[in-house]
Amino acid sequence: MEQHLIEIQALKKSYEGNPVLRGINLSVDATKLTVLMGPSGCGKSTLLRCINGIEIFDEGRISVAGLTIERNAANPRVDGEYQRITHQLRSLVGFVFQAFNLFPHMTTLDNVARPLMIVKGMARKEADAEAMTWLGKVHLKEKADLVPHQLSGGQQQRAAIARALAMKPRVLLYDEPTSALDPALVDEVLEVMKELHSEGITQLVVTHEMRFARAAADKVVYMHDGLIVEEGSAEKIFSNPSHNQTKQFLRRFL
Repeated sequence: MEQHLIEIQALKKSYEGNPVLRGINLSVDATKLTVLMGPSGCGKSTLLRCINGIEIFDEGRISVAGLTIERNAANPRVDGEYQRITHQLRSLVGFVFQAFNLFPHMTTLDNVARPLMIVKGMARKEADAEAMTWLGKVHLKEKADLVPHQLSGGQQQRAAIARALAMKPRVLLYDEPTSALDPALVDEVLEVMKELHSEGITQLVVTHEMRFARAAADKVVYMHDGLIVEEGSAEKIFSNPSHNQTKQFLRRFL
């Protein structure tokens, strides 16, 4: 069975000369749920955006399911080959944003089906049937004909998860998927993520939901100031962290 679905080596990224990622080495195992945690501004979201190809990193290497993209500081030019591989990379990686990013004028069904028609060339009937399957997976079939403003925040985020899943990516990336939700709606999104985990869907999650991380994560990675400070099982990180920065961070939540 494939193990390291994602391999990241010596990844660096700066904005206007300010380093945000300062040499990240990380592996993400297939079928596992990995949580990235750390203080705001430590580089977690930037790391996700580099994996998905939204951000162009400065140097290092990212491999997803055997597809590799590499850059070095001596050759900063973004050429056609880089763009081609980045395009392929996005087909392997689904991204769930904190702001949902649903099309406000489309129904829930259309939000999931339309990308299947555009990207995968499905006929309308086939795309609708596929979309309904994924809406069922996130418990939203009965909301298929509603537009986003008629849904709760939690329902909108579940629709966004269904849209990402419908593209059948190898891994789902989540950038603070519950941070825009009222506290009462957080659990319904986290429960769907737990269900996907039980089905063996690989997930990499940036979150401040420590209760979820402790209960559901196979691996927890703590970042600080653009570096990975510590990583290990949820039991190890939450019960016996070895680094002082990890201990100080967790004291605020536990």
